Formats: sequence, C-alpha cells, structure tokens
Amino acid sequence: MKSHVKKIFCSSVAAVALMSAVGVAQAAWPERAVTIIVPWSAGGGTDATARMVASGLQERLGQPFNVVNRTGGGGLVGHAAIANAKADGYTLGVITIESTMYESQGLPGVTPDDYDYIGRYNADAIAINVSAKAEFDTAEKLIEAVKAHPGKITASGANRGGLSHLAWAGLLNTMGISPEASNWVASAGSSPAMQQLAAGAIDVVSTSPAEARSLVEAGEVKTLALISGERNELFPDLPTTDELFDIKWSPLPFRGLAAPDGMPQEAIDALSAALKDITENEEFRGFMKSRGFSVAYQDAASFEKTVMASRDGLAETMKAVGLAK
Repeated sequence: MKSHVKKIFCSSVAAVALMSAVGVAQAAWPERAVTIIVPWSAGGGTDATARMVASGLQERLGQPFNVVNRTGGGGLVGHAAIANAKADGYTLGVITIESTMYESQGLPGVTPDDYDYIGRYNADAIAINVSAKAEFDTAEKLIEAVKAHPGKITASGANRGGLSHLAWAGLLNTMGISPEASNWVASAGSSPAMQQLAAGAIDVVSTSPAEARSLVEAGEVKTLALISGERNELFPDLPTTDELFDIKWSPLPFRGLAAPDGMPQEAIDALSAALKDITENEEFRGFMKSRGFSVAYQDAASFEKTVMASRDGLAETMKAVGLAK
C-alpha cells in the first residue's frame, strides 16, 4: 500500500514538474524589465526620443523599459555597450549613424556587424543651405559652380570628419568631383556656421533643414535640397540629391533600435511590431514633430540594409578625404 501511494506521489510530482517546465518554456518575452542603452547624454534629442519609444514599448509589451545613458568617445562607449551586452533580449539600445563610422576611423569596440537590428524610427537628412543672396538658386547650379571653380566654394557645418562634412564631401565624391574642390571650413557646429552663411563669410552649410529653418523664414537663407535618397515628411517640397542627380548617396542621420547579435528572434519580432505601432501613434508623431524630428519607420531587415549602406558609403568618403585609418 505504501509503495502504491509513493508511486502516485512521485507521478504527481513529476507531472507538476513537467507542467512547470512547459510553462517556463512557453513563457512569452519579456518576463522582466528591459534596459535600453542610449549612447548620448540625457536631455538631448536621442535621449528624449528614446524615452518616448521606451514608454510606448512598456505600454505595449507590459514590462518596464528603462533608459540608461552610456556616454563618451563620441558615442563609442554606449554603442559598444549595446553590442557587448548579453544577447538575451533584456538589453538593447538606440543606435545612431555614428555606429557606422568607428570601424573606418580605426576605433575598436563595435562594428555594424555586431548588432541585431530591430527597426528605425527617425531619420532626418542633412540639407544643402546657401545664402538667399547667392547666385546659385538650385542645387544643380551650385554643383556646376563647384566644378567650374575648384577651391572657390567654401562649405561648413561642423568639424572636419563630422557627418555634415562627410555628407557634403560624399556628395561631391559620388558625382565624380574631388571633395577638395570645395574648401571645408571647420566650425563648432551648425549654429555658428549658419551665422557665417547669413553674413556671407561662407557659401554653403550642410545641416538639417530644421537647423536652418529660422534663417530661412527670416529670408536670409535658402535650403536647396536634401543630401538623401528619402524625402522628409516635415519638408515634403524639398527635393533630394538622389532625385536631382540620379545618384545613390544617402548618409541619413538615423535613430533606431538594435541589440547584441544573437538576440532571440521572438524578441526582435515583438519589438519591431511594437515599434511600428508606436511610429503610427498620433501622440508619438506629435511629440516628434514638436521637436523637429521626422518619423521614418523601417522594419528590421530594411534598417539593417540602411545601416550597411551608410557604413560602406561613409567609409569610401573618409578614404577620399584622407580620414580613414
């Protein structure tokens, strides 16, 4: 009798254990809080948009999504922290176009191949801006002036090797024009460069149309085109250089979600679907518009292609201007 009872007890315990194991195996991701690493400082544009995305993910996926800022090294520290985290679905991050540039600059720590891509939610092209008094009132006339008078047209927007510089230099290089045909004047950023442009000290500033908007509205500056293959929903009438010159050069500053390579596919799928839903939400779109940011969703596969194309194009441009290691 005792032996029979013992067998029943053991069978029951085994059944409970099996049911528990099945339950664990079938548990849906996420089961606990998820960390989102932001490689840039708190209060900036990437941080602000990341926190909005995190709030939307928490609402849709039922667990906390906590933003952690890991700054330093021009974004390298945070981007490397994302790539080197445990690939269990509980650490991901917001990556920007800088992640595609470190390898060519000879900075170890992370390459675009070190991520699993989840989706892009923002991309705002750099634009070509000139003085309202400039003799060239189209991008085509400007490029003709650069070709006809090498060394005469001066451009600015940031330091040498920054994205504004590489976007302009890469445009010239893609069109078979030496990047040195337009002298680059280093500046502390787009704001002082725009003031120099309005004052007539330089000829071109490559920066976002949002940065140029106030001077455009004041009638001091004209935005000619976006250095891009994608139009911007906030500036739908601006043509792209791909359209105007029949080229492919789109160094879009982007913000998107990525994770360490090897992340569970169920987590990627859930996050990508949730991110798409967030980008279609009117509250999110209103927030982005209020900050001057476009909403430009790409799914995981499309985002990965965008990142790899940026890596290849920027590497070629850095070689052309002598900045590749």
